[in-house]
Amino acid sequence: MIPPAFEYARPGSVEEAVRTLADAGEEAKVLAGGQSLLPLLRMRLAFPDLVVDVGRLPGLRGVREDGGTLVVGALTTHHDLIRDPLVRRHAGLLAAAAATVADPAVRHRGTLGGSLAHADPAGDLSAVLLALDGDLVAHGPAGRRTIPARDFFVDYLQSALAPDELLTEIRIPKTGGWGFHYEKFQRSAQAWAVVGVAALVRRTDGHIAEARIGLSNMGPTPLRAPAAEQALSGAGDARAVARAAESASEGTRPTQDLSASPEYRAHLARVLTRRAVLTAAGMG
Repeated sequence: MIPPAFEYARPGSVEEAVRTLADAGEEAKVLAGGQSLLPLLRMRLAFPDLVVDVGRLPGLRGVREDGGTLVVGALTTHHDLIRDPLVRRHAGLLAAAAATVADPAVRHRGTLGGSLAHADPAGDLSAVLLALDGDLVAHGPAGRRTIPARDFFVDYLQSALAPDELLTEIRIPKTGGWGFHYEKFQRSAQAWAVVGVAALVRRTDGHIAEARIGLSNMGPTPLRAPAAEQALSGAGDARAVARAAESASEGTRPTQDLSASPEYRAHLARVLTRRAVLTAAGMG
C-alpha cells in the first residue's frame, strides 16, 4: 500500500531536530531506523504531516561506560547491541534479546531508541529494559530529562515522550555477575512474540537472592512481574522456581487476538518465566 503524502526534514543536530518537532507539534513522526514507522505508514495506520529523519544525527550511536552505567546511543542498532563487547560484558540480557529480534535485515536497520519509543508491548527490548532498571534520556525545548523505564511506557503504542522531545540515549546499570536469559514464544521465526520473558537472576550460596522479570505482550504496555520476583527470592531448586513462576501472570492484562487468548498468554507467561529463570540461574 502507498503511504499518505507527508513533508520530510533531515535536521543536522539534536537541537535542530527538537526545534523542528516543536514547530510541527503533534503532526510529526520521528524516523530513525524505520523498522517501526515505515510499516505503519504503508498500512496507513499513521498520517503524519511531517517525517523528521534523525537517522544520521551525530553522536547518537554507540556504547560507552559511565562508572557503573552503560550509556547506549538511541541510534545504536540491534546488530550493534549483539556485537558490542561492553553490552555483552555488562548487559548480556540486552545482547541476547536483540539477537532474537525479527531477522538480520531488521536488526541491521532497527535501532534501540526507535524500538523503545514505538512502545509496542509485544516488542522484545522494552521488557528487557524494564528488567534492567534502565533510564531513557530525552531532549526537548526545556533541555534534557531522564525518564525511568518503569514510567516510560504509558499505554499501547504510547510513551512518556512529549511530541517535541527526542530520545537520545539509554542508560543501563551494569549487571555483571547476574545470570540472564530471554525466552519467548512466537508463531514463526520473524513474528512478534506471543509472550516474551526477560529474566535477570542474582544468586548467593546456591539460592536466588534477587530476580527481575520483564514481560512482553501481557498487557497494553511491557510489564514487570513483581509477584514472581518476590516469590523467587530464596528459591534454591527447580521446584521452588516452578512454584514461584506460577505467579508470573498476576496483575497482568493480556489481550485476545488471532495469536492467543488471554488465558493462553497467562499460561505462557508462567511456563516461559520458569524456563527463563532456570536458565538464568543455571538450574536448567
